[in-house]
Amino acid sequence: MNTILKLCNVSKSYKQGLTKIEVIKSSSFEIKRGERVAFVGPSGCGKTTLLQICGLLDAPNFGEIYIENQKVNKLSDSKKTQIRKNKLGFVYQFHHLLPEFSAVENVMLPLFIQGISHEEALKKAKEILTGLGLKRRLEHRPSELSGGEQQRVALARAIIGNPSLILADEPTGNLDPENANIVFKLLLDVVKEYN
Repeated sequence: MNTILKLCNVSKSYKQGLTKIEVIKSSSFEIKRGERVAFVGPSGCGKTTLLQICGLLDAPNFGEIYIENQKVNKLSDSKKTQIRKNKLGFVYQFHHLLPEFSAVENVMLPLFIQGISHEEALKKAKEILTGLGLKRRLEHRPSELSGGEQQRVALARAIIGNPSLILADEPTGNLDPENANIVFKLLLDVVKEYN
């Protein structure tokens, strides 16, 4: 298995007035292709900050980040954006779907950013949404979908560009237990299917 993500001695702290708050202290780990890893801890311990650092949405104060063996934390913002666009998929606790677009249009958006044609993006979005059990909901707007359906659309949007790594920050946190189990199982199935 090859390494997708590697953090070496990553630290992150913030200043609050005169107080320095250490959120992450000298963390090192690596994640290999096909692995499923969970960061578990109490609220406020730094899980979201760590995920944001892994996703190049925040920068560590110290340490190094590698994505597919490329050192990325010192790259320019535009190069980090390219890596996020081509190698990373994000699923958040709140689905962040655009309300004016249908389910299928929300899922197509990352492919448009990658320069994929409308026809190809539509075909791929329909396939993924159908695979996630949303064939009859393709043209529904987010407000017309249940919480579980919205999160499945968000998952489809995260995986449509074939990312090397999916980062999920409490993706089932706003769902009832039944829908949480469905979304969690789908997330695990996606990792298994796409490695």
